[in-house]
This record gives sequence, C-alpha cells and structure tokens, in this order.
Amino acid sequence: RMESLPEAVLIKILASIPAVDLVLACRLVCCQWKNLVDGAALWILKCHQEGLTGAESQENAENWQNFYFLSKKRKNLIKNPCGEEDLQHWGEIENGGDGWKVEELPGDFGKEFPSEEVHKYFVTSYEWCRKTQVIDLRAEGYWEELMDTTQPKVVVKDWYAGRSDAGCLYELCVKLLSENEDVLAEYKSETIAIPQDNDANWTEISHTFSNYGPGVRFVRFEHGGQDTLFWKGWYGVRVTNSSVMVEP
Repeated sequence: RMESLPEAVLIKILASIPAVDLVLACRLVCCQWKNLVDGAALWILKCHQEGLTGAESQENAENWQNFYFLSKKRKNLIKNPCGEEDLQHWGEIENGGDGWKVEELPGDFGKEFPSEEVHKYFVTSYEWCRKTQVIDLRAEGYWEELMDTTQPKVVVKDWYAGRSDAGCLYELCVKLLSENEDVLAEYKSETIAIPQDNDANWTEISHTFSNYGPGVRFVRFEHGGQDTLFWKGWYGVRVTNSSVMVEP
C-alpha cells in the first residue's frame, strides 16, 4: 500500500509524475500527498532531476514549486525580436522619416552581432521611429496569484548599435501595467546618443523589475530612435534581439 511507503520513497515516485498532474490530481488524493506536493522536498528533487538547480536558485528559491514552473516556462515573450517576420507582432508603430526597415547583418558600416543566431535587425530613419509590443502575462501562462504573491523577476533586454558613418539616438521604455493598463512600474532609459564615426559595436541594455507589488498583468515594451544627421534613408539606430523574460 502506498501509504505504508517511507516518505522519501513516495517523494521519489511522485517526482516521476508530470508537474501539472501533481498539482491538479495527485495533491487531491489524500492529506499526505497534498502535503508532499505543497512541500519543498518533492520540487527540489524534480529540479535536480531536470537540471534546474544552481547555487543561486538553492539560496533564493523560497517556493520551489513556483521556481520549478517558472524555470520550465522561461522563454522570450517578445515575438519577432530580430525582424525575421518584418514588422509582424509590433504595434503602435511610428514611422518617422522613411520609417522602419529590416536589414541583414552586419549591414553597411556595421558589425556582426555577438550571437550567430541573430541574422537581422530593425533600423530607423531621419525622424523618430518607435514600435511597441504589449505582452499579456495571463495569456502566456503566468497566473494572477503567481504575479501578485511571488512577484517573479521581469527581466528586459535590448541591443542597439549605430553605423560607423552616422550618429544616432536610441531610447527604451518598459512599463508594467495593471488589468486597466495603469502603470505600476516603469523603466525608461536616457536618450542615448551615439556619435558619428563610432565603432558600430552592438551594446546590450537591460533592466530587472522586482518587488513591483500586486496587480501586474501586462508588460509594455517600446523602443526606437533616429539618426542625427537627417540623411534620407536608414542611417539611424539599429535594434535587435529584444527580450522580456519572467524568471524565478
């Protein structure tokens, strides 16, 4: 009989069951199983079995069940971050000058991107170009209790570069929004100026939201820029590999 098994053995058996089944079915079997599914030992074992643990996670993961699910769900929530689908999935597009354009790396007077997986970038023109994505966290599987109680980190990253023969400007603005799209937390970069005759290297900008309080349901990501010489065409800032990730 299962109830006669030592608890350590039962935990090993339960750890072989898919996580969703543990939460939705196994914890309803009896009080003992509920306590094991709600406890840390089972989820620590599952994390170890699936290679989800490290020094940082062992020190900081107060709720191992949430840590497990967040680690398994970790992905870039920005769609089409590198222009492989032209401007698809990007909204509220401001097409100043000649508007946004997608080009192949490295581009004229440009440099290769640090990752070989990135092949394209978006480039701006001689007046301000901006584009936005709004991420629905519930639609991506991050339930309300998780966002309100655990408040996992929301990590935002973007990459920008100029071309070596032209100066340009770049800005990033990210907002955490409520159900009614009230701003609960915001990060806005300074207006970053890249001079003419720059090295055209790609630069990463990042920000981590934490302890932002309950009620976050959406993430609004906006970036853009322009050139500073007002040359017709696409001499403004280049952006690619944007990301928004919810992390333990």
